Amino acid sequence: PSASATPADAPKPIRSQGLVGDTPGTDQWIKRTAARAMLRAVNFSDKDFAKPIITVASTYTNATPCNVHINEIADKVAAAVEAAGGKPFVFGTPVISDGETMGSSGMRYSLVSRDLIADCIETMHEGYLADAMITLGGCDKSIPGALMPILRNDSIGVFLYGGSILPGRLDGKDLTVVSSFEAIGARGAGKIDDAELEAVEKNSCPGPGSCGGMFTANTMSSIIEAMGMSVPYSAAHTAVARDNTLAPKKIEDCANSVDALFTCLKRGITSRQICTKKAFENGITISMAL
Repeated sequence: PSASATPADAPKPIRSQGLVGDTPGTDQWIKRTAARAMLRAVNFSDKDFAKPIITVASTYTNATPCNVHINEIADKVAAAVEAAGGKPFVFGTPVISDGETMGSSGMRYSLVSRDLIADCIETMHEGYLADAMITLGGCDKSIPGALMPILRNDSIGVFLYGGSILPGRLDGKDLTVVSSFEAIGARGAGKIDDAELEAVEKNSCPGPGSCGGMFTANTMSSIIEAMGMSVPYSAAHTAVARDNTLAPKKIEDCANSVDALFTCLKRGITSRQICTKKAFENGITISMAL
């Protein structure tokens, strides 16, 4: 459907009327004239002001493979939101990679970036009085940072994981980023030479996606799925195919996440209704099993 079309069963906005106004001619509508004027500059039509606003938190950066494809996922999600009868507000956050910064002074910013990401998402969602949110995560800190703001204010929201990287290959063996760390130790011990170290470095990470093992990112995304805050199987789907384009299953995750979000929006299901004590027990069980 076109950007101005609104499906008959689309949920009606609630909070976002505080931003754009409610009914033409009312005092609230008149007071929000300037806000609508600015929104028309970013392609809002008359009919769009009656649609729910969905914040799409895109934790994209080209600084790390974990999140380098998140902007493509955000584009897919935004298009699905439009098709479902909503208006997406897409924005970014800081992203600090543990794998790249550890062992340097930059590591001082890694752990604290989790709460900074959460603060950034909460600020955008609450500042624009959005009706629901989809948050995207890839690296170790952007995953919890993308979940926390959904729960903080009992918002209607869904988390979507960017997916795992595919394994690298060298001499008929699979490699992951851990292979690079192990190679550093092997070189220090004199077990491999510089050429072998360089070969591991160049073949460990073949493209977009989070570290390829049951490490922090894949573990946390599995826990979040078990808690009910992301759609089934999305934690298991890789980020890309062998040609480094978005994997078909990950594209399906985008559509399924928007469908789940709009189901929650229509039924008024908030995040804390999903994240019950039983949900947390499910997450703990998955964590212990992994």
